[in-house]
Amino acid sequence: MVTLKQLAEKLNVSVSTVSKALHGSEEISKDTIERVRALAKELNYQPNKVAISLKSNKTKTIGVIIPNILNHFFAKVLYGVEEEAAQRGYDIIICISNESSDKEIHSFEVLGNGSVDGFIVSAAEETQVKNQTQHIESILRQDIPVVMFDRVLEDIDCDKVIIDDFGASYEAAKHLLAEGRKHIALLSDIEELSVGKLRINGYLKALEEASNYTNGPTMLHVSQKDNIEERIESLFDKHPDIDGILSIDNTTGVVAMHKAVKRGKRIPDDLSIIGFSDENVLPFTDPKLSTIKQHAVDIGKTSVALLIDRLNNRVDGMPVTKTIKTNLVLRGTTK
Repeated sequence: MVTLKQLAEKLNVSVSTVSKALHGSEEISKDTIERVRALAKELNYQPNKVAISLKSNKTKTIGVIIPNILNHFFAKVLYGVEEEAAQRGYDIIICISNESSDKEIHSFEVLGNGSVDGFIVSAAEETQVKNQTQHIESILRQDIPVVMFDRVLEDIDCDKVIIDDFGASYEAAKHLLAEGRKHIALLSDIEELSVGKLRINGYLKALEEASNYTNGPTMLHVSQKDNIEERIESLFDKHPDIDGILSIDNTTGVVAMHKAVKRGKRIPDDLSIIGFSDENVLPFTDPKLSTIKQHAVDIGKTSVALLIDRLNNRVDGMPVTKTIKTNLVLRGTTK
């Protein structure tokens, strides 16, 4: 394995110069940086991360814990995390909780032993339902920074990256009302999560403010154990006059649209639909689904930037919450 000392000897410069050149220090001329990096590449030089970690007490590695790798939203957040981390010279270690608090706790225990400098995490469903916070509080007491995103625990004093879930849902419901919709239903499979509760409240607030809206709230909550298609069929059977749907999760809006079309409903003439689904569903919907765009990649990048700023003491002592703005993208399922 090629060492810094060997690179320095071949280039007839000091070890310090080689190290600074590899890190792009402004103290070193561009010509020297280019020569050092060219030789390092030619000789396949690889930095000794263990030695660097021992010397600087930093691993340059971020632990990322997400609930579900198959969820397109989390996959896109992860893409943003990896891209920003690589740009800033950090590696990532990914753990999947699969919505289990035990797996989430285990991930913190495994990585919290010095393997990473900090954590980026979205809470597992079980963690939120049980409001388990001890494992994260334990990490924070060790002065290991944590950035929570999307699904956050309000009782935890740490940096957070969120969207305005209440406002996004409120805006979507207001649009359906502005179209003149008289019976707007909300569909959800995430009502137990913090984001789900906020989105439900946004929907309820929009209906409450609409003076000419006479129907009460109509909400369908489904679980993973349910047959979603059957539950939505039953909803249409019970409320045939539904003319607006706000889906606050990834899938129910698409299922509702397919079922409505099979029933002969014209979209958006008879029924308007807005979902929180992202671009991954668009190739499979006709007409194209109107959605609330969450900017998942930006959430990932912002989480990394906030964590690294915290690691480098570029953030004041108090926890910071950054809100990523959403936007309503109107397509074929709305007027």
